[in-house]
Amino acid sequence: MKLNTIFRSEARYKALFLSLLLCAIGSGLHKGILDNYVAEMAHMNELDRGIMEFFREVPGLLLVLILALFYRSSAEKMYKMSMVLMAAGMVLQSVIDPVKLWVIVAIFIYSTGEHIQIGMRNTLTLEYSEPGHGGVALGYQSSMMQIGNLIGYAAVIAAFAWVASSRLFQPVFMVAAVFMVIAMMVSFQLKGHSKTKKTNRFYFRRKFAKYYMLEMFYGARKQVFFTFGPYVLILFYGADAAVISLLFAISAVACFFLSPWVGKLIDRIGYKTVMIADTLLLVIVCFFYGFAHHIFSMDIAFIVCCVNYVLDSVISLASMASNVYVQDISENTEEMRATISTGISVNHLITIFIALLGGWVWNALGIETLFIISAVLGLCNSAYAATIKVNTSIK
Repeated sequence: MKLNTIFRSEARYKALFLSLLLCAIGSGLHKGILDNYVAEMAHMNELDRGIMEFFREVPGLLLVLILALFYRSSAEKMYKMSMVLMAAGMVLQSVIDPVKLWVIVAIFIYSTGEHIQIGMRNTLTLEYSEPGHGGVALGYQSSMMQIGNLIGYAAVIAAFAWVASSRLFQPVFMVAAVFMVIAMMVSFQLKGHSKTKKTNRFYFRRKFAKYYMLEMFYGARKQVFFTFGPYVLILFYGADAAVISLLFAISAVACFFLSPWVGKLIDRIGYKTVMIADTLLLVIVCFFYGFAHHIFSMDIAFIVCCVNYVLDSVISLASMASNVYVQDISENTEEMRATISTGISVNHLITIFIALLGGWVWNALGIETLFIISAVLGLCNSAYAATIKVNTSIK
């Protein structure tokens, strides 16, 4: 399917995708080394990692308040602001010493921009798409992000194959900052093509109650893997930055090829079916991630956990379904934009607590309990998704 049949001809989707590609390369470089950096250079243990993640997720919780301050701005203007913040955070990360406080400050600034961007890029992608092609449009957007991440991960793998990690962390952050600044500059080309009009300062509507609840369940379960998935491999199995980046790269390749397919699947069989199925598969992934070392030798268990991390990345693609659900029951694009952004904040109501409690659970009760909790949350997500009434007439 050609892009010009998916997106409106007058929409600046090419500039959006180029900006996202460059941003994703910088993010790939950043993510590829961050977990090892905070473990090896900032000397953060699992509890420290949970605290850092708490501050990384706070902007998501505050997103509805941030957007309320800029409620007169279009989605395109908000997207540009998100890129400025992400670039600023990455530049700061590239020049500071590995002191816990400064690392958290840099991540907080970067994360504020990132959380604003998540809502705006999904909103703009849906706005730029032709009617009935929202799922596949989001799939192509996800593929663009994945290929950018892959480039970043591949660069980390190549660099760490030749140079000791302690000498590479700061230069990699600097290169990531360059890509973020260029992505920011490209984003300035987005002018006057969004259909979004002015929105209310705060936006909560009863008809989106199921969406908000699903976002809470999804936020809780994905936070366990996002925060502690790589850290289990680093602290429990001893994986270095090259191995972690290779794992991220494999995940990016898988998601790159599968994102459009998942998007088409959402359009074809419906968002409800996809939302139910993805979290049922998560239970299997969580079981092996938490208990592989009891079943296999440590070497085999490590491989099993790596495979399951990739599977979780693929399963997470189904989160696009909730955005298509919002598009389906929204009255207009303004309502869709406001609801997706509010959903991100609702998502983080529980995410920030999972970040804090996850480190404690791991430390006190073990990784088995941590991933049992994630599996239970996934089952709750599936059960609640089953209550959705497709093609509802409520507006």
